[in-house]
Amino acid sequence: MQSRESIDLDFSRYWLSLKRRWLPAASIFAATVTLSALATTLLKPSYEAEGKLLFRSPSFNLVGSNLLPSNSEGAETGDLRPLVSTQNPISSQIEVISSPSFLQSIINELELKNNKGESLKVEELEKALSLKIVGGTDVLQITYKSRNPKEAAAVVNKVMNLYLNNDIITSRSEAVATRELMAIQLPKIQADVSAAEVALRKFKEKYNVVDLSEETKSAVEIIGNLDSQINTLKAELQEANTQTNELRQKVGLDLQMASAVSSLSQSPAVQGVLAQIQDTDRQLATQRSRFLDDNPIIVDLEAKKANLQSLLQKQIEQTIGTQTKVPPGLLQIGELRQNLIKDFLQSDVQRLSLSQKLSSLYNSRTAYQQRVKVIPKLVQNQRELERKLEVAQSTYQTLLKKVQELQVAENKNTANARIIAKALVPEKPLLGQKPIILGLGVMLGLFLSTSTILFLEMRDSSLKTLKDIKEVFGYTLLGIIPLFTHKISSTHLDRESISSVVHVRDMPQSLISEMYRMIQANLKFLSSDKILKTIVVTSAVPKEGKSTVSANLAVAIAQLGRKVLLVDADMRMPTQHDLWQINNAVGLSEVLVGQAKFNNAACNVMPNLDVITAGVRPPNPLALLDSKRMTLLIEDFSSRYDFVIIDAPPLLLAADALTVSQMTDGILLVARPEVIDSSSANAAQQMLEQSSYKVLGLVVNGVADKNESSNYFSHAQEYFTPKVLTEKSKIGKESI
Repeated sequence: MQSRESIDLDFSRYWLSLKRRWLPAASIFAATVTLSALATTLLKPSYEAEGKLLFRSPSFNLVGSNLLPSNSEGAETGDLRPLVSTQNPISSQIEVISSPSFLQSIINELELKNNKGESLKVEELEKALSLKIVGGTDVLQITYKSRNPKEAAAVVNKVMNLYLNNDIITSRSEAVATRELMAIQLPKIQADVSAAEVALRKFKEKYNVVDLSEETKSAVEIIGNLDSQINTLKAELQEANTQTNELRQKVGLDLQMASAVSSLSQSPAVQGVLAQIQDTDRQLATQRSRFLDDNPIIVDLEAKKANLQSLLQKQIEQTIGTQTKVPPGLLQIGELRQNLIKDFLQSDVQRLSLSQKLSSLYNSRTAYQQRVKVIPKLVQNQRELERKLEVAQSTYQTLLKKVQELQVAENKNTANARIIAKALVPEKPLLGQKPIILGLGVMLGLFLSTSTILFLEMRDSSLKTLKDIKEVFGYTLLGIIPLFTHKISSTHLDRESISSVVHVRDMPQSLISEMYRMIQANLKFLSSDKILKTIVVTSAVPKEGKSTVSANLAVAIAQLGRKVLLVDADMRMPTQHDLWQINNAVGLSEVLVGQAKFNNAACNVMPNLDVITAGVRPPNPLALLDSKRMTLLIEDFSSRYDFVIIDAPPLLLAADALTVSQMTDGILLVARPEVIDSSSANAAQQMLEQSSYKVLGLVVNGVADKNESSNYFSHAQEYFTPKVLTEKSKIGKESI
């Protein structure tokens, strides 16, 4: 599997997982189905009785402390009314029937016993009893399962009868309690009605309310008429002011003086005295022309004039008062000016009259406007009082009506439900239990077997397929080596022959040999600008076949006529001497420390192919490989041979491969399905990328027929057939 946190939606991968884990999965499935089949043999026949109740609307319903009629607003006759609109009211009755006290009553009356002869428990009865609402109806279906058919029918009938009896008793007790409660509340509500009526009457008397809506219409019309009159009077007043101002300019007097002059000119006494003074002045003028001023006649006339003037002043004061001082020239005026003054005074009187009328109209309009502003608040207050009165009256009428209904409900003998189907004694046991158990066993077996496969796959972190390895590493795929699985007779091989099989040498016509030749061809054309001469063959972990790949690749190149050197640089666990059946006493370690020469260490195993073994294991192999001597040695190998293949230890176990790869042209990485795991592959891939080592490509070794090797080699049977090996282990199975 690519990841432990996710499952790849690849059906071929599921199929491969099933092929790998079919044995434990099949065992668990078979065991589960077998156990379910055994369980069906232990079942005893069970019987089920069925009855039905039809619910109808109750005659009354209590909500809190107020009684609501069943046919009130929001309720329909024939339907139970739940407290919650989304709730089916029959569900509440199911809870009543399922209550422990109700079920205990059934157990006590029927004396129900369990299989052990003990009194049946409430939990056992509830488990066997089934209550179900028939869809789209007000019918409750009651069923009971029992080993005894008569007991099943008896329990169902008892449940229905006991529920109906309890419902009647409960309805009566509720009716009595509710009527007594209403009898207490009725006088109080009647007093509330009277108080609401008195409050409404006082409100109308206080604010002179008859009909506020009509009053509002009338006030609006009156305000409109007053506005029209005000506009008319404003025009008349403006005209009167203009006329008064014109007359004031013509008269040349203010209003007070003009009024005084008019009064004096119209006073007979004042005018008579003025006439006498004028007559006396004429006499004085005549006598002065004849006498001197000290003449007794002139003196008498002067005295007379003075008396007349004093009398005139008294008459003026009596006529207009002492506050107004009238010039002597205005005491006698002409008729024209007198008419002007008269018109001036009349115009001013008219102006004052219009001003007073206008002020009166303004006051009337203000009063009506204030009334109109108050009317909405009065309407609101009146409506509140009327609503309170309506509520009180409605509550009183409802309670009065319900008291009468409750008196009838106290004596009723009918429940809110009726039996429409009694439970009959079942004649046949229930069918379908065994198939159901078997079906559940099969489903459980499938679930457990599938879970087992998933569990085993999740625990196994190894990379199973070629696709998994390619996705993890991401390097160029240079070749795929199938797993050799032909059966071999035990008379033709021994342990030594199995460990020394080199397919390209021993089975040159096989598919495996051709795959190695394809790898060497891919290496040849891998780089066009530089010819590869030295490569390091390694793997991420042991047992991936890196040594076998190195040996077969060396043979494939040597068979082309090129001179090849195979170097076993895995000084910790060397294997090349076993593959080639040569001595490992003198090898690479001795050459590096100077104890032997290269010519003595190298061994020619076949034409064009020399092998130098690892030699005796040194204390510190990395110190030898990471030396200048090793660099010079590889340069010497390159000059002597056309191609040098170095078999290095795994990447994650030692730094040997990475060290030697810096001295060569690159790394050939070998990976084997079901040997390498995802964490090791990721670690190796990150190590190579972070250090920028040159990886030439990837060789997937040991791809088994059970995975996708069949996709790659499905047509190989026509061209490649197994050959008989020579007596020295010419046939065998790849072991490394």
